Amino acid sequence: RITSTRKVDWGSMHANFFVMYPVAAMPAEVPVTFMGAFRAPERQGFDNALVRQFPNVTNVDMSATIAQVQRVLDQVIRAVEFLFGFTLAAGLVVLFAAVTATREERAREFAVMRAVGARAALLRQVQRAELAGVGLLAGLLASIVASVIGWGLARWVFEFSWTASPLVPLAGGAAGALLALAAGWWGLREVLRRPVVATLRQAAE
Repeated sequence: RITSTRKVDWGSMHANFFVMYPVAAMPAEVPVTFMGAFRAPERQGFDNALVRQFPNVTNVDMSATIAQVQRVLDQVIRAVEFLFGFTLAAGLVVLFAAVTATREERAREFAVMRAVGARAALLRQVQRAELAGVGLLAGLLASIVASVIGWGLARWVFEFSWTASPLVPLAGGAAGALLALAAGWWGLREVLRRPVVATLRQAAE
């Protein structure tokens, strides 16, 4: 009488399916098959020599299966990396467009601040701090969302264990800050170089 069933995890590469039956109730003439797993040495012709020496051994080479799984995973990784690169490029374009759109407004604000005595070095530090803060926040949020999506894919699609790395949010935040600084420098590099009088006259017109 079957009282329970279980799911076979073929990815474990171990024997994980069993049937419990009392040995004393089995007839003596019941055939017996032994099964085991081992790591074959990296030597050409080992499998053929093993079968020739032990003809009753059925040898199943799992290296081809593992290689196929690895190729599929590599293709999935490349697709995810392509999507990541495309998303990153789109984010940089949006960030550059946003910085460029507010360039004139920033130029007027900086001109007013410089007119009342603010130094250009201080305004440059404020600008860098703002861009770095925005990039850091965006990188942290993107890394956290990517980690959650990766956990969901590993848990519900590929069905294997996944361990989160605390370095991913840190690396994402640092990358976001650096990219925001680069895009901000490219879009606002001429703002602090403009003469204060010319900027205020242009704003008054």
